[in-house]
Order: sequence, then C-alpha cells, then structure tokens
Amino acid sequence: MVMGTAERRGAPGDAGSAEPAPGSGTGAADRGVAEPGRASERPEERDGREPRPGYRPLWREEPARRRRLPDPVRTAAVRAVLVVAVTLILAMVAFLCTMAGSWLAFPMVIGSVAGTVVATWGVLDVWVTRQVWNQRHGVVSMPSSTARSVRRERRRARRQARAAQRSQERISGRGRTGQLSHP
Repeated sequence: MVMGTAERRGAPGDAGSAEPAPGSGTGAADRGVAEPGRASERPEERDGREPRPGYRPLWREEPARRRRLPDPVRTAAVRAVLVVAVTLILAMVAFLCTMAGSWLAFPMVIGSVAGTVVATWGVLDVWVTRQVWNQRHGVVSMPSSTARSVRRERRRARRQARAAQRSQERISGRGRTGQLSHP
C-alpha cells in the first residue's frame, strides 16, 4: 500500500501521528514546510486569505518583466529557432560522419550549408518582421515615431470627412422636409 504525505505524518488532530523529536533536524519546520496548526509568513496570509493547513504553492506568480512579442514576430522567431536547431544538428552529424569516414559525410555537409543559408534567412526574417510591425503599429517609447504621426494624420482626415458629411446632410436635409413655401 502506498501512503501519501498525510498518512505518513498523520492528519491534523490525529493523536497517533508520528512527530519527529524536537531538534532532530527532520521536522517539516526545519525544511521550510509549514506544519499544520503553525503560523507561517506566506503571501496568502499577508493578502488576507486564509491559507490551507499544510499547503505550499508550487510557484509564485510574478509580473512579466517585458511585454509579450507580437504574434507575427513570435511566429517568425519560433520558425527561426527551429531552423537553427535543425541546422546545428545537421552540422554536428556532418562533423561526426566526417570523423568516422562515412559516405554520409558529403550529403550532410551539403545539407549543413543549405541549412545555414535557410537559418540566416530565418533570423533576418525575425528582424524584418519586427521592424515592419513596429513601423505599422508604432513604437510606444519613441515620441517621433513615424507610425504615430501617420495615425494622427489619418484621424485628422477622418474627423474632417465626418464633419463635412454632417454639414452636407444638414444642408440637404433642409430641402427634403415637406416645406410649402417652395413650389
């Protein structure tokens, strides 16, 4: 029978639980694990939530240091990493085949050269995709961003077009209301 942690230590409140001798160095408190019934300084207690006895989270959530990459840039980066990894494997196999004197050495060297060209293209693709995305969507940290001024101009043109359309509707709307003064 396999016993879990609760069965080995005994459930909280069990009289028959096997507690290690104080100072023996094998207790849960010595390992940094909160024992049931004892107070500990965990983040849950400082937040005001009641922690469960014996519960210790596997990880602690921390805010991200940087923003997530845009989807097209992330896709290009994943593609580049895969191509570079395959190219490195090809190069290693080519080296080992060359050292062993295998007939497979020449095709692997050719594959490694082709892989290097494709890997270079992949890395350049990440850089170009990132530059294009920044150009189209603007760079938040740069006040003289080209994309920001383009968006500002588009907004201004849209506002003017809407204002002209509204004034045109007002002018044409006056003649349509069944006025009797015009024959």
